[in-house]
Amino acid sequence: MSNTLRDLLKEKLDQLQCHFTWRPQKENIDVEDMMYRLQDSLTLGVKYQATSYNQLAFVNCLQGNYEEAIQNLKEAEKILRENHKDEFERRSIITYGNFAWVHYHMGQLTEAQSYLDKLEMICKPLTDGPRYTAMIPEVYGEKGWSLLSSAAEYYEEAMECFAKAVEEDPDNTEWIMGYATVLFRLEAFSGTPESHERRQSVKHLRRVLELDPDDAMAMVLLALKLQELNENEEANELVEQALQKTADLPYVLRYAAKFYRQGRAVGKAVKLLKQALELTPHSCFLHHQMGICYRRQLNNHRSRNPCNLEFQRNAELISQCKYHFGKAFEHRPRTAVRPQLDFADICIKNGEYSRAEEIYSKLVELVDIRPENTQKICLEAGLFELHQKRSESNAVSLFLKGLKVEYESNERKKCRKNLEKWADRNLCRNPRDSKALGVKGFLYQLDENKAKAIEYFEKALEFDPGNEEYLNALSELRVCAPQ
Repeated sequence: MSNTLRDLLKEKLDQLQCHFTWRPQKENIDVEDMMYRLQDSLTLGVKYQATSYNQLAFVNCLQGNYEEAIQNLKEAEKILRENHKDEFERRSIITYGNFAWVHYHMGQLTEAQSYLDKLEMICKPLTDGPRYTAMIPEVYGEKGWSLLSSAAEYYEEAMECFAKAVEEDPDNTEWIMGYATVLFRLEAFSGTPESHERRQSVKHLRRVLELDPDDAMAMVLLALKLQELNENEEANELVEQALQKTADLPYVLRYAAKFYRQGRAVGKAVKLLKQALELTPHSCFLHHQMGICYRRQLNNHRSRNPCNLEFQRNAELISQCKYHFGKAFEHRPRTAVRPQLDFADICIKNGEYSRAEEIYSKLVELVDIRPENTQKICLEAGLFELHQKRSESNAVSLFLKGLKVEYESNERKKCRKNLEKWADRNLCRNPRDSKALGVKGFLYQLDENKAKAIEYFEKALEFDPGNEEYLNALSELRVCAPQ
């Protein structure tokens, strides 16, 4: 096939709705970790296996494993034929789109075109829109699951996909569960609108259980939300019920363990996590939770005598924390921000400052991550600079960086609080401190108190006359000031 025909084929492929046209790409995901997670989900026979095979085909293709990708897609097609006989064509839109793309990457352009032809036949009666796809609940739903399992940056987009799927197919437990799951996760981020409506996921998880009373995943997620809302009696019943139904499913075990840890039953949580890790030894979530459990058991006022039993116990707990936190980000250097921060925290507790500094220096370089994670990195790295390295200048720069991320999280509030405390303390010691004056000016500017902001930036310039940052801020404030 000529280059012209190849380019025309590529134009058609770009119109498809499938993993190759959705946003997560190789540079945006931790490929090795995703491979482990997808293989675990398939080995353990979790729900929605066709979805996992589709995503695994995409990951294999990213790594150049084209034959494996084709086999993955054949498995997805087989499962869809067996489980969705009456809806097979609707369900196969994404699988056939993935087939077309994999064949294209293999240079098998005739085969790629044959899948486009199949898609045209399937989609023609379903839509008046695009020629090779149809925006129906099955497409929105699978896109939602794909985005949800890729990285936290895509949660809002996943939520929109599930919302559209549920709107068009309101009694489908797969789409409702997807919508409930993404709401559950977004509600945990303090800066999202969903965090202020913390019962939205509860409503949808209850709906899943109305339609499918045996859904153990819905039970444990609902239990965690009810625990958060201090409705503990029902929460405990749900966790016990879920464990009775599926005591060997890691996805249930891990959330049940989190429930018990948060309820201060750390020993019970560790037991469940160990059980789950035997089934899925590469799970980032499980290792992170295990590290948190061991850290919870640390005695922060421990003896410094190596012969003391308490010292030895703490040394072993620190070793376990480092092992599990390290495992949690081993294959997720870009997306597992929290485990890396927790690893750095343990290093600080153990006096390993150079190791902590190494972690923070890598984290502050990360881009295109959730804003709340950026702010958390800036906050914790800033506190490290302030308290361990005694570098006020670096700490202030990091707090300012976190504050300048326009996302109203708890971490942003803490960055601001640290800046205010630092600036006020320094100005009490030295009213001519230009850096502290500039910080005060910035804080007033953030509050839209232009008069006070101008006053502080002018004072800062008295003692640091050529500072471009203060000059630019003043220029901006004066342009915007009322005449």
